Amino acid sequence: MSYADVYRRSIDDPNGFWLEQAQAIDWDTAPTRALFDEGAPIYEWFKDAEVNTCWNAVDRHVAGGRGNQVAIIYDSPVTHTRQEITYAELLERVSSLAGALKAKGIEKGDRVIIYMPMVPQALEAMLACARLGAIHSVVFGGFAARELATRIDDAKPKAIIAASCGIEPGRVVHYKPLLDGAMDMATHKPDFCVIYQREQEVAHLTPGRDVDWHEFQYGIEPAACVPVRGDHPAYILYTSGTTGQPKGVLRATGGHLVALAWTMKNLYNVNPGEVFWSASDVGWVVGHSYIVYAPLLHGATTIVFEGKPVGTPDAGTFWRIIDQNKVVSFFTAPTAFRAIKREDPKGEFLAKYNTSSLRALFLAGERADPDTVIWAQQKLGVPVIDHWWQTETGWAICGNPQGLEPLPVKIGSPSVPMPGYDVQVLDEGGHPVKAGDLGAIAIKLPLPPGTLPNLWNAEARFRKSYLDHFPGYYETGDAGYIDEDGYVYIMARTDDVINVAGHRLSTGAMEEVLASHPDVGECAVIGVADELKGQLPLGFLCLNKGCNRDHAEIVKETVGLVRDKIGPVAAFKLAVVVDRLPKTRSGKILRATMVKIADAEDYKMPATIDDPAILDEIAVALRTIGYANR
Repeated sequence: MSYADVYRRSIDDPNGFWLEQAQAIDWDTAPTRALFDEGAPIYEWFKDAEVNTCWNAVDRHVAGGRGNQVAIIYDSPVTHTRQEITYAELLERVSSLAGALKAKGIEKGDRVIIYMPMVPQALEAMLACARLGAIHSVVFGGFAARELATRIDDAKPKAIIAASCGIEPGRVVHYKPLLDGAMDMATHKPDFCVIYQREQEVAHLTPGRDVDWHEFQYGIEPAACVPVRGDHPAYILYTSGTTGQPKGVLRATGGHLVALAWTMKNLYNVNPGEVFWSASDVGWVVGHSYIVYAPLLHGATTIVFEGKPVGTPDAGTFWRIIDQNKVVSFFTAPTAFRAIKREDPKGEFLAKYNTSSLRALFLAGERADPDTVIWAQQKLGVPVIDHWWQTETGWAICGNPQGLEPLPVKIGSPSVPMPGYDVQVLDEGGHPVKAGDLGAIAIKLPLPPGTLPNLWNAEARFRKSYLDHFPGYYETGDAGYIDEDGYVYIMARTDDVINVAGHRLSTGAMEEVLASHPDVGECAVIGVADELKGQLPLGFLCLNKGCNRDHAEIVKETVGLVRDKIGPVAAFKLAVVVDRLPKTRSGKILRATMVKIADAEDYKMPATIDDPAILDEIAVALRTIGYANR
């Protein structure tokens, strides 16, 4: 069946299409219909069915005779550890942990916060919650105490599962003091905390509240799977970068299972038993969907990587893991590849490894600039697939379905909408624009299964944030256009479309041009206030390792490039060379914060920032070019 046929059927007959895809799941009570639209614009999927996520991700593979297959490969260059866990071993671990949680009173509907680094025990904690029908909320390990406290007060967990520490290159991140600090700040007090003690740092346990991961499982009866309704929340995930009250994205169980199961073969072209690797973190949506649930639902082998693309120990770490584990499909963020390209622009580390098992590289999390895509294509010799999705959607809005019908790759585009996503580009009045015109990207309701049905205890905020601006649509917050062939182009967040003397310009388009300069390893463009033109673009340039050329000359060349490729209308004249860009821990560039620094406005330190000191470096760099607003 062609992509066009599959997509058209998903739009014309969503109920029939998704009921058919639901056959890939083991249901306790099979769904009689897929879509429930009585509460429109709040839509629900598979709500009359009953199912258990953990059964589908673990038990059924063991029951089907594949218990000896490796489920999880743990690769930790920061602790010099490699471990393989089979499906049978995973079942034993998860059912034991679930039994211990059950014995402490955790049951269906209870919330459990998980605050752990990239270790297999994080996956086991998520699956143990799913086994009991408890709703987990994973908070990125190492988040500041105040941010953890706000999530405790919002989710009101009965328990918290945490590790004693995380390991970063050259340092130990002390999780337990952060957890203790959050518990002191939070109004809500969980009944108990489970602490997984790592040998790199053994934490002090608070008597009467904290229990040891291993000790509290001793002598416990393993727990069986608890069926839940299809509309039962599988998890709450708070969106990264939020300020003030966090926004808890809900994921309903039935649609989550059906959508993710569909993607593993059709989008990522992975077969059961093969090795799939997503180099993300379980604290982010990519980790939820493609480190934990989708690969295990599909009976594939997933990799848990505790390290960095460079520095653990070098820029060849990704290639080593692909070679050693025969990875067939690899998913990471463009920022990871830019870091590798900047450190090793000639790809010399790649020559040391055999990556012939790899069939495709998938990029997501931010726009994949063409220069990085071309570099990866040339070095790896496989299709490099940019695809686009959000924490809210849980899986790709647009992609290139490698297992269904690989489509031509258009560099700069995440390709075409996936089943169920009716993607349109609207003007400010909510009217569709013609092909090629820039506008707000919105998705006609209903969203497909696996996407957010609502926010946790915040329906009014859900409607205001996503549904009210364009009635009948989900507002993505991204800007872009659709070409004549139906390919979608994401050019910027809506607030990254800048207005220069009345001209709406995409900062993403300018970043594409800057990244094409041979000395530029990474870049960002923001719009800053200007009395005459309203806004002006300002570029930040990170140079490739080993580049010793005069910075002023490079800036002059990049200004000329933008003038040549986009035109004088861009009014691009300001650029500065910096060592690094401020990013979230998931790799997103903090452009909005950079704008506030440039415009001398107050800003709140982003909770997800990787290294706060970078913001001071940005401010200093702006002063060196005599930027007027500093």
